[in-house]
Amino acid sequence: MNARAPRQKPASQRATIADVAAAAGVSKATVSRFFNHRERLLSPDIAARVEAAIATLGYSPSPMAQALSRGKSRLIGLIVADITNPYSVAVLRGAEKACQDAGYLVMLFNLGNDFERGREAIDALAGYQVDGFILNTLGRGAGVVDAVARHGKPVVLVDRRHDGMEADFVSLDNAGAMALACEHLRDGGAREFLYLTEPQHDVSTRHERAAAFGDCMKVHAGVLHGRVVESREDANDALDQALCALVGRASPGHRPAVIAGNAVVTLRIATAMTRLGWRFGDALSFVGFDDTEWAPLVGPGLSTIAQPTDAIGRTAATCLIERLGGLEGPARQLLLPGQLVLRGSSLSP
Repeated sequence: MNARAPRQKPASQRATIADVAAAAGVSKATVSRFFNHRERLLSPDIAARVEAAIATLGYSPSPMAQALSRGKSRLIGLIVADITNPYSVAVLRGAEKACQDAGYLVMLFNLGNDFERGREAIDALAGYQVDGFILNTLGRGAGVVDAVARHGKPVVLVDRRHDGMEADFVSLDNAGAMALACEHLRDGGAREFLYLTEPQHDVSTRHERAAAFGDCMKVHAGVLHGRVVESREDANDALDQALCALVGRASPGHRPAVIAGNAVVTLRIATAMTRLGWRFGDALSFVGFDDTEWAPLVGPGLSTIAQPTDAIGRTAATCLIERLGGLEGPARQLLLPGQLVLRGSSLSP
């Protein structure tokens, strides 16, 4: 069979594998063999004709189609609770780097803090034939668990657990991080403590940090006294009252201490300090979870627990890629240490 002289298609029309086959005078299966690096099955003449037709038509194969022909898409689905959260962004970057190094691409689905969209997210990404999932979700709702079980793809959980889901889990060592904060504030003279957290609901991370705070108080029972208070959006009066009560309980010479469960709560506390006319490091000592870019700019600088977000993202991706590579065995739990970053809010004047 003689090959027809290939004609360049208009820019508005994309060449297809059928066009290449017709131009080279071969079958579509022959062109597919060429792209799957099976030139050894083709004669030099046929391979040269296919290559010439590809160049003339400007044809490029669909990466998805190529991947699916091999049974793998090389895509990983990443679902985050809130893409505006600096923590989620930093974890995403770490996961992307590890995936890229291993030859995978990441597809992102943002829940916008709506836990009811979990099933929708799983189903949508599964429709793109992702090989597996990394979940940094709200950790609530049975929809995610059911959807993951239905699609049967490997999963790694980040930061928040899901009841009923046996999967590798990667997170900050919350107990160790809380101990760092409490011991530092105790060494600075604090005896009265207040731990402020977002409403705990069924969010595992919030429960773990609150429990770890309680454990720290128990270790020094009779010396340290602490309360856990849930901070709600737009509940300014309640927050102001909790802070005033803390300062009122403090004994002379012992500056009271506040620990914030995340950056959202830290911002609420900073706003309350302004309303009350107080200054971090004077009226009270402070340490907050999450080391944000603005933490050094507030007052004398805010002491924080910095999470190893890049390492968390990389570790989660590595765990998933290992499972995709055939690793079996029970679910793993990988807890990474936080770092106490000291600034003026918790240091002695």
